[in-house]
Amino acid sequence: MTRRGARLSPARRRPRSAGTLQAQLYDRIRQAILSGALASGARVPSARAMALEAGVSRGTVDAAYARLSVEGFLVARGAAGTFVTTPLPIAAASAPAAPPEPPRKEPRARAEVRPFQVGVPAVDAFPVATWSRLLGRHARRARAGDLAGSDPCGDRALREAIAAHLAVSRGVVARADQVMITGGYHGALGLLARALARPGDGAWFEDPGYHRARAALELAGLRLAAVPVDAEGLDVARGAALAPRARFVFVTPSHQMPLGMALSLPRRLALLAWARGADAWIIEDDYDGEFQRASAPLPALKSLDDQGRVIYAGTFSKSMFPALRLGFLVVPDGARDALARVASLLHPAPLLAVQRAAADFLGEGHFARHVRRMRALYAERHGALARALEELSSPQLQVEEGTGGLHLVARLIGARDGEVVERASQLGLAPGALSSYQADPTEGRLDGLLLGFAALPASRARKAVHRLAQAIAPPPGLTPWRGPSPST
Repeated sequence: MTRRGARLSPARRRPRSAGTLQAQLYDRIRQAILSGALASGARVPSARAMALEAGVSRGTVDAAYARLSVEGFLVARGAAGTFVTTPLPIAAASAPAAPPEPPRKEPRARAEVRPFQVGVPAVDAFPVATWSRLLGRHARRARAGDLAGSDPCGDRALREAIAAHLAVSRGVVARADQVMITGGYHGALGLLARALARPGDGAWFEDPGYHRARAALELAGLRLAAVPVDAEGLDVARGAALAPRARFVFVTPSHQMPLGMALSLPRRLALLAWARGADAWIIEDDYDGEFQRASAPLPALKSLDDQGRVIYAGTFSKSMFPALRLGFLVVPDGARDALARVASLLHPAPLLAVQRAAADFLGEGHFARHVRRMRALYAERHGALARALEELSSPQLQVEEGTGGLHLVARLIGARDGEVVERASQLGLAPGALSSYQADPTEGRLDGLLLGFAALPASRARKAVHRLAQAIAPPPGLTPWRGPSPST
């Protein structure tokens, strides 16, 4: 109503002061202009729109607008509309000033993906045209019944498509009614915390582990036990000793976040046995499970679950694109009703057209083709980054071998990762600090860098590594990075 901004309160909610409707409307608009609520140069509503909003006749609005135009507050510009005069004819100080807006940074025209940024897939290689066509298809096909609401647990077509996909790719056999659609992984965590947990419940959480999930669970009131990981993944025996009565285990068995190892088969069986005996839920976050370099994707932990203790959580943020904010849960029958009730009250599924487009993306084979292309592309980008790091031969950087995922882990020797990350940011890079994923450093602080390669073209890897070397061992007079360049 203003410059795509402030609305005028309807005139029928007028103050008790005497005067005609025309006078009251004139005074209301004049005060809005002088106070800054209607900014200089802002377009005001058409007379027809203002009459409908204010509940007065069109003639009343025309008369008020005419008076304001004569006095120099408004100017008509034909078909373009009516605007607040620039500059104003009277100093705004003559009327009570609107409270100043807090300073804010101007939004970027588009999100900037920096080299080494973790958690960002190759959005430059996503089939945007195909996705747009599918999304447009379902936007055009919307029926009147679709406008009344949708299943808070998710559209049936998408739930069926996900169940079929998981059976083939992850070894997870589930009915469509056991699949629940969520607003990404964090939406899944919120749903689980509200439906199944009580404040003060104990939970195992990998250490190091995904720090944002850890913070979200702590915010929900769970008491997290930091369970260490080793070459075989989560240390089940240590978890049982640290929190024997825990109600939940949060684990990334296919690709541990952030270190990258897979949970070994003996540990998987031990974890399932412990959860069965403790009557605990295992929340399996299938982080980067689609992307294994050394072999085909590992079967999910859920595929071994014959007692209904594992809740499988997946997301399309890495396999498609992060802005989609589309995730899902595969839930045992024992948890389904509680989760469905909370979904209906607090965590409804995302927009119906998006769900149906995603169902077609899976069902028509676009998703499988895209994942195959991404595996080849990520192998190329991983190789380019690994070669560039090998050429660097920095004594302060030890790159660890990994079998999958979308980032490399490099341990730092003789340097604090937080300081390196800060300097790297000044150089236009965005590595992650390994220590920020660590909850309990009593057994030794982990200093290292997480180097995302999915969004880093192979041709730019060497230059990005050169900048990283400057951040690890900065030369005298290092000049901070000032913005993107075509060669980075």
